[in-house]
Amino acid sequence: MKSNSLPSTIVLSSAIVGVVYKRQAFNNMFTIKKSKDASDYLRSVIDTDTLDLQEHFWAIYLTNANRVLAFAEIAKGGVTSVTVDKKNIFQLALLVNATAIIVAHNHPSGTLKVSGADKAITKKLCSAGEIMDIKVLDHIIITSEDYVSLADENLM
Repeated sequence: MKSNSLPSTIVLSSAIVGVVYKRQAFNNMFTIKKSKDASDYLRSVIDTDTLDLQEHFWAIYLTNANRVLAFAEIAKGGVTSVTVDKKNIFQLALLVNATAIIVAHNHPSGTLKVSGADKAITKKLCSAGEIMDIKVLDHIIITSEDYVSLADENLM
């Protein structure tokens, strides 16, 4: 005789994730007004001794007044490339309540030439940001000696 009972199901309990948001004192927040400010800020928070070793990808999360809320290293790569998870960039932006971001990566070779891959990831990030009302203000490429801004070069 067949049973009319429903098949048993497994119920997984899930933890509740809580986020506490308290920004720095307004007057203590670093403000980025131009690409040079972004480059200077990056150099103050990253390990500049590894710029010639392997590619890194970073994100700076900003308020609507371009004050720095947070900084994150998104990925480490090899000598010639780094894989970027776009979802991770915007997940962090949402968690810190950012209204804008500046992304950056380094070129261990020392060249400041903007590659096709650099332009492609920038375009994808800008499109994703538009959907979430999070503006991608710039994409900075840095080397040990200098930097280039895709915004300054009209490549955004």
